[in-house]
Amino acid sequence: MKILALSDIHGDKAFMVEMAAKGARERVDLVLLAGDLVDFGESTEGLIRPFKEQGLDVAVVPGNHEGLADINFLVEKYGVKNLHGYALKFGDVGIFGCGYGDIGVHQLDEESFFNTLHKAHSSLGQIKKKIMVTHVQPSDSIIGLKIPGWGSTGVRKAIEDFQPDVHICGHIHETHGIEEMIGKTKVINVGKTGRIIEL
Repeated sequence: MKILALSDIHGDKAFMVEMAAKGARERVDLVLLAGDLVDFGESTEGLIRPFKEQGLDVAVVPGNHEGLADINFLVEKYGVKNLHGYALKFGDVGIFGCGYGDIGVHQLDEESFFNTLHKAHSSLGQIKKKIMVTHVQPSDSIIGLKIPGWGSTGVRKAIEDFQPDVHICGHIHETHGIEEMIGKTKVINVGKTGRIIEL
């Protein structure tokens, strides 16, 4: 399976046109958007259309800049798949997610991060390969610059308990493009880089 993953677009429609062209050129099976599609209060109008025009499927988790109403608009207008608390299966690959952040208006506490991921993961059943998608990064990570209190302990617990092959996140702009290993899981801050991931 081939995925185009990105996050922290913050309303950049020209970038989304570029990424839609990249997704079509690379013949990806799915585009994963790991939150912060807009800045708080901005409209998501026009951000997904370039992908749909290229015939690409899109799945998303909300970041700390958009709420459920924004995601529901994308689901209804463009047929985007909402991964917040849900899972998708593509053959032997399962993708599950949890959105929102650890700061701002749209945030969750640590128990909610873990419980949402647990619910989504439980719906996968037996699957060969797993991808976990969140907006916020795990705690005690290079991606979070090892700063105490940065990142989510709930997300880290989910990585350790569910051992996905890949964890996709965003949120920390300073470490966009960085990856690290937590146990057997490759954790990638995809950020605004248009990362191609193959499983």
